[in-house]
Amino acid sequence: MRTAFINTLFELARGDTRITLVVGDLGFGVVTRFMERLPLQFVNAGVAEQNMTSMAAGMALSGKIVLTYSIANFPVMRCLEQIRNDVCYHRANVKIVAVGGGLSYGALGPSHHATEDIAVMRALPNMIVVAPGDPIEAALATRAIVTHQGPCYLRLGRDQEPVVHPSLDVDFRLGKAIAVREGSDLTLIATGALLPTVVAVSDRLGEHGISARVLSMHTVKPLDTDAVVKAGHETGTIFTVEEHSIVGGLGSAVAEVLLEAGIGQINFRRIGLRDGFSSQVGDQDYLRAHYDLDADGILRTIDSALARANASIL
Repeated sequence: MRTAFINTLFELARGDTRITLVVGDLGFGVVTRFMERLPLQFVNAGVAEQNMTSMAAGMALSGKIVLTYSIANFPVMRCLEQIRNDVCYHRANVKIVAVGGGLSYGALGPSHHATEDIAVMRALPNMIVVAPGDPIEAALATRAIVTHQGPCYLRLGRDQEPVVHPSLDVDFRLGKAIAVREGSDLTLIATGALLPTVVAVSDRLGEHGISARVLSMHTVKPLDTDAVVKAGHETGTIFTVEEHSIVGGLGSAVAEVLLEAGIGQINFRRIGLRDGFSSQVGDQDYLRAHYDLDADGILRTIDSALARANASIL
């Protein structure tokens, strides 16, 4: 995803000198071409994310389109006050780009796990929150946030995420989910880099005769309420899947919509990380398996939930 992001941003920046990339002294294997070819549109703020954010806000208020970039926790948690007061309060045209969402940097421990960021960012006024599901969505999301006037948060995976969509010919709009699979028995709503896993889960459910709809909810704020309500009415069962805490993330957002829409008779379950820090050390695949966020774990959770509704599938 990060390669799709930087390649797209580079092409956009070549045609618009307002676009400026500000990094926190990292990512040079990724941003080198941008830095060398567009030096007047590149700033290394150093390991000083609070300064980076305030600098970006000032540049944006002077007419620039500014993107800050760092490992997921650092452009969010370390400088939350600056994001809230300098960026969001002034509706500054700053795009906060976080690479390595969820457990991407698994072996580096909780300090590098971005598992509360969506909840934090969606609570901020004026903030758009986007977590694309594959490199195609990452490229399209980059174009969308650069075009959008105002604060945005772009949550990316780290690298080598599988491609779900066959081409860039996807109807990508901020605030509108993408129907990746049609289905009538239940709905899987995914955000971020777990989308390929959720598609695989849908395929495996199909082998058991379960027709599973898959929605890529790449924008968590504003949420596509119409798609959620439609899924609730048409399938009666919804599972949200996210590499994020179940507190305040996609699952919470979807639950709010369902309740406020008055859809009471529905089977609903949030699949994600439980409240707490990881006590395990390992790469992303290992941690996903440990926390039941791989395909097998998600299927077990779905089966358990359906069993309580007398509809076990496995």
